[in-house]
Amino acid sequence: MTLTSKNTLQEWLDDAVGGPIFRRFLAEAGQSEEALYPARQLTLRAMIDLGGNSFPQELVDTLVKQANGGVIPPEELQDSAESSGRFSGQTLVVTGAGSGIGRATARRIIREGGRVIAVDVVPGGIAALEADSPDELIVTVTADITSPDGISAIMDAAGANIDGLANVAGVMDGMTPLHETDDGLWRRVFSVNVDGTFALSRAVLPVMLSAGRGAIVNVASEASLRGNAAGTAYTASKHAVVGITKSSAFLYGPSGIRVNAVAPGPTATAIEGTLASDFARERLSPFSGLTPPVAGAEQIAASITWLLSEDSANVNGVILASDGGWSVQ
Repeated sequence: MTLTSKNTLQEWLDDAVGGPIFRRFLAEAGQSEEALYPARQLTLRAMIDLGGNSFPQELVDTLVKQANGGVIPPEELQDSAESSGRFSGQTLVVTGAGSGIGRATARRIIREGGRVIAVDVVPGGIAALEADSPDELIVTVTADITSPDGISAIMDAAGANIDGLANVAGVMDGMTPLHETDDGLWRRVFSVNVDGTFALSRAVLPVMLSAGRGAIVNVASEASLRGNAAGTAYTASKHAVVGITKSSAFLYGPSGIRVNAVAPGPTATAIEGTLASDFARERLSPFSGLTPPVAGAEQIAASITWLLSEDSANVNGVILASDGGWSVQ
């Protein structure tokens, strides 16, 4: 088998040539094969986004070369995403575009011909995205979606036409239960996850109403479907995102605007997912064994871009569980 960055970590470990190479890298990095088990179905490429400076593109290229006799195989240079031009001529706004699901979503839209308004509160990630993208297909905006000035900057950058919006930006709550949730944590989680989604959607909708068409995809969570996936603030905020989604889908569907949500399960992103509460740890631990393997950000981006595209023209108001089957347990 020709090994590339598109192969999973498990495929690398199982390969007669790639296995020893990858295990040697892990040993040199002070990591164990067992520690990778939850992420075994992620691709080597996904580790670039997850690992940051500790797993740069140069390292991936080196591993691929070593596994292929010192050369980069043609398969590595072929993009695995569709090149159908699904978004050609369209402008789409993506928040949280500096890392994780947001960056994967922006990259996929760009690969499929769309112009992306890439938004993040931290400039570093979207600057790197811009450097790797055609100039005519990306505009970066460093903005806080919870502030009026941030919303204005995004709308100014987008211009008169906005065909799609992916509300991806979000923050976690450390799995904190209600009685341990302070006012600051509650307000921060709701400010980003709910208020930001509300404010940017409110700004974009008049543009879509004028055009008579548009698609909005909100990122909810497995925590919007169940009570044992996160802390109280995060769970409540994502239930609110579902409410925004369903109400908007009903109200704007007749105007040609579709509003849907994706509910990811465990995903490899830069969002902090620590468990900060002993109380929550004791209660949630029995359920951890039911959690499916961690998905790559690209897998969630595939669900988001499908809902943004005309491929899902007959889909409105759904909460698409992209969670490896977790929601059916």
